[in-house]
This record gives sequence, structure tokens and C-alpha cells, in this order.
Amino acid sequence: MGVSSPDSTAPFLAGELDATAEGEDASREGLRTVEGVMRIACFFGMTAVLALVASVIITTGLRHVKTGQFGVSNRIMEGAVNADIVITGSSRAVSHYDSRLIQAATGHRTFNLGRNGSQTDMQIAVLKAYLRHNRKPTILMHNLDAFAFVATREVYNPVQYVPYLYDEELYQALRRINPSIWKSRYLPLYGYVVDEMSFAWLTGLGGFFGWSPRETFFEGYNPRPGTWTQDFQQFKAANPGGVAWPVESEAVALVEGLINVCQQNGIRLIFVYSPEYKLMQQLTKNRADIFGRFYNLAERRHVPFWDYSEWRYAANTDYFTNSQHLNSRGAEVFSADVAKRVIEYLATRSGGDRRIDTPSEFDFWQY
Repeated sequence: MGVSSPDSTAPFLAGELDATAEGEDASREGLRTVEGVMRIACFFGMTAVLALVASVIITTGLRHVKTGQFGVSNRIMEGAVNADIVITGSSRAVSHYDSRLIQAATGHRTFNLGRNGSQTDMQIAVLKAYLRHNRKPTILMHNLDAFAFVATREVYNPVQYVPYLYDEELYQALRRINPSIWKSRYLPLYGYVVDEMSFAWLTGLGGFFGWSPRETFFEGYNPRPGTWTQDFQQFKAANPGGVAWPVESEAVALVEGLINVCQQNGIRLIFVYSPEYKLMQQLTKNRADIFGRFYNLAERRHVPFWDYSEWRYAANTDYFTNSQHLNSRGAEVFSADVAKRVIEYLATRSGGDRRIDTPSEFDFWQY
């Protein structure tokens, strides 16, 4: 029986050693792959956790800010307003109605709910949020615009609503306009960093540590201290033939919806068209049609309509910053005029009657 020589078994041993080495290399490579995947998973997990923590800090901070638009929203959502007279509308409402002056003159707590860049749908959403958290007002003055019958196509400065997306009705109102708003509700930091140029996250960080920026809103009123700009001249040059504002059935229905909200809640609604620069009125080609609709709607739904198209300073640029907005000087004079009108209005409805009255000739005065 023969015995194998060392030389004859060497190739087999070498093969086994090579196979073992290859197996160990493959095992080590597999472990490195798993470790790499785990590192990546840990990195993204930590990033997600940090993003969530940062989002919570910013949101919490913004809900604690005492000043500016966030300060206004926080007072609304905390139920800390409870005004007798409330003003709603767009930026023209925000900068035209000095709540402090109206309150001082009438003796009734007054608050301005106006929102910059908003149309009727968002104005209704803010009003409903207000009513859910605050006592119902006696009077709601809704400021109309020439573009009141145009629905929102894009939410202006959406970050102002992000800390309050827990409010289901407010969220649904935003979602009807911008279906992507769910990202701001469910994805950490999304609403604070994507398409957001106002750096609200910095305000949120400050609010988290107890800091609020300088106050620019006073009982919801945001004054415009500037003087007349060249905005109107540029607009006129770009539209030499004038401009016609659309009348959309959807937006008309929204104005009707605002009336319904007030009447269902026993709130006296008053339509007001605050001052607009006189030459802009002449530039609006379908202004007569729009105002005819205002008057018809007000009469049909029994809503007083106070039209300040003929305001005594409507042609004086000393009282405006542009064709649509009064400066703080103009707002002071206009607010005094409105306050006087409110006092006259209340004097005709003694005894605390909260019904919506059929408008009389007195209710359709022009100024």
C-alpha cells in the first residue's frame, strides 16, 4: 500500500487553504457591507430625529412668540382675543383699520383679523379658527376689494400657518388650495425650509428661548408708515388700457359663505369698501359691474354696505402708499371715520338686539 508523498498532497491543501481564505474574505466583505448599511441607516435615522427635534423646537417657539403675525395667530388660537368688533379681509383690512382707535372711540373691544395676500377663502378659514377659540363678536366688518370675486390660486406666505396645522378645518382649507400642504404638516422642517424666504425658523428659535421681535401688529392692525411710492405709476404704465378683475362663480359663492357663517352665528356683518386711490378706480374697467354685484348681494342678503369710494381724501396721495393701501396717516383718519359710523350704527339698534337687520338707506351710505 503506497503512501502519498508531501508533494502529492500539497495542491489539495493549498486549494483548501485558498477556499478558506476566500470564504473568510467574503465573510469580512459581507460584514463590511452590513456595517456600511447600518452606518447609513444610523446616519439617516439620526438626521430624521434631529430634524424632528428641530421642527418641534421651531414650532413650539413660534407658538410662544408674542409679537407680529405669529403673535396675532397665537392670541387667536389661545382664545385670548374675545373682541366685540372684529375686522376681516386682505392686506387692505390689515393696514386700514386701526383697532385701537376704533376701540377707544366706540368703547367696544376691537381686533383686526385681516391677512396679507389673502382672498375670501383664507379669510373665512381664519375667521372660523377665531370663532372656534374665542367668544363670538357682536359686529364683524368685512373689507371688500375689487378682486373680492377671485379665488385663491396660491397661499401667500404659507409658513404663517404651519404652526397651526393641527387645526383640522384650517388645514383642510389650506389643502383645498395647495394639496401639497400635507408635507408641511407631516414632514419635519419641510414647511420651514422649502420655498420659505422669511426665515421664520429663526423667529421660532428665538421664541423657544423667550425672545420675540419688535412689535409691528397692534390688536391685529399693521400700520404702513411709508409715503406714496411709484407702484401705481408702474402699474398704470404696464396696463395703459386699464384692468378688469375676474368674477369667478366659486369666489362669489365664498362671499355668500362668509355671510352664512355670520348669520348662523348671530353676528352682525357689515361690508365695507375702504378707500382706494381715485385714479385706480378709473383704471378698473369693470368696476361698475363689481360694485353692482356688491350692492345686489348686500341687499339680497340683508347686509349693510359702507362704500368709501368717495372718501374725501381718495385723490390725495399724502394718505396712501400705493393705489390699494393707506399709509398710517390715512389709516388714522379712516379709522376715525369708521368708528364714528359704528357709533351711529349701534345707536340705531338699541337694546342689544343681535339680529341681522334688513339694510335701510342709512346702511348704504357712500363716503
